[in-house]
Amino acid sequence: MTFANPGYFLLILPVVGYIVWYLLRNDRSEPDMQVSTTSMYASLPPSPLTWLRHLPFVLRVAGLVLLIVVLARPQSTHSWQRSEVEGIDIMMAVDISTSMLAEDLKPNRLEAAKQVAADFINGRPNDNIGLTIFAGQSFTQSPLTTDHAVLLNIFNNVSCDMVQKGTIMDGTAIGDGIANAVTRLKDSKAKSKVIILLTDGSNNRGVISPLTAAEIAKTFGIRVYTIGVGTNGTAPYPFQTYAGTTIYQNVPVEIDENTLQQIAQTADGQYYRATSNSKLKEVYEEIDKLEKAKLNVKDFSRKNEEFVPFALAAALCILLELLLRLTILRRIP
Repeated sequence: MTFANPGYFLLILPVVGYIVWYLLRNDRSEPDMQVSTTSMYASLPPSPLTWLRHLPFVLRVAGLVLLIVVLARPQSTHSWQRSEVEGIDIMMAVDISTSMLAEDLKPNRLEAAKQVAADFINGRPNDNIGLTIFAGQSFTQSPLTTDHAVLLNIFNNVSCDMVQKGTIMDGTAIGDGIANAVTRLKDSKAKSKVIILLTDGSNNRGVISPLTAAEIAKTFGIRVYTIGVGTNGTAPYPFQTYAGTTIYQNVPVEIDENTLQQIAQTADGQYYRATSNSKLKEVYEEIDKLEKAKLNVKDFSRKNEEFVPFALAAALCILLELLLRLTILRRIP
């Protein structure tokens, strides 16, 4: 057990002084009633209350000590533990440009990708997984982590709203998305490092070309798997009218498959065309075959406050002391 505020234990010193004062006072105390002789009481057996006369004081001291323990905030003991697990390091780079709202995959491309990716994350508990998003610009939403509950919560909140509201520029910066993911993986000690890039368009934004980013990934021993999301031909896209209603218009599906194939080839990965959720899962089945590396994982638990039993015991001691002083151990005067 540990204590959040151990300094409060210094209050024990006044309590010790109080105990010393009580003992000295008890030895020097004068009788309240003086008699010429006590011989008439010599044959009387001692009363049981005689042995209990110091009990209220003991209860008071115990109550004070317990209150000091409460102030020191006792907490359950949890120590950091290191363990080794088998896994790989994966950065998922997801396109959130407005074209990902097309509904050739249901409910739309982005939500379909999120659902399949969530199943993948749940199925790989020992992997370090992170998340990068990109449209006209690229951002890291989550660094590499084995806390998949937090990662999934972040992933569920990914949407195209940032682009629609103008927070980030619309477009498709594939090179920047790869480069951002590379910065999170380049210092990793894992034997297998992977980027899963998911997009539905062609590179038209950013400051780093996709092939340059792929060369950088290869330099750091990072495999890049590219996924082109969208059916062949055209796809229904929702448009909002001024009246607030939604209308659909078929728009052409324009995926730069040639560039995505070159990225995968350069970085020792593979290109997939995902026209359905089932096709998307093939990417994750391939990743399962990758060599796994040992990762050092730090596990910890939150500390729990343990003051309640001490507070209840202190209250009980003080209450019992008051009851004894006011009833069977009452002193007159």
